[in-house]
Amino acid sequence: MELLIRQGSAIYDGVPWIDREGDIASVDVDKLLYESGVWSGGEQRVVRIAVSLLVGPAVDLSEATTLDRRNLALVLAAIAHAAGSHEDADLRYDGQGNPRAPSGLNPSTPGPPDASRPVRLSSSSQKPT
Repeated sequence: MELLIRQGSAIYDGVPWIDREGDIASVDVDKLLYESGVWSGGEQRVVRIAVSLLVGPAVDLSEATTLDRRNLALVLAAIAHAAGSHEDADLRYDGQGNPRAPSGLNPSTPGPPDASRPVRLSSSSQKPT
């Protein structure tokens, strides 16, 4: 879920693939996969990888090899987090919101985004801020 939030296109208030009950929200992955068909190829690849991490089935990770650096960093962080390497993570963001690995880590394998960083949902026509 964090990958979809950080990616920026998939999670914002009012999208039809988010089901809400009070303070609880869930993703209807079938709707998300269907609706993401009109997005860019990179956005679709990130969605397929995120859905695979959420509920399966497995995807061909060669899809990640054509992502831009920002989305690749997010995908690698999500995979690392799913594998349990988040205990020692310290991912930081530059001025444009792009993830940057801290010193001491190989920049191709950053830790997961800081889960404590708040994501505010705004109107249905806007993405997270």
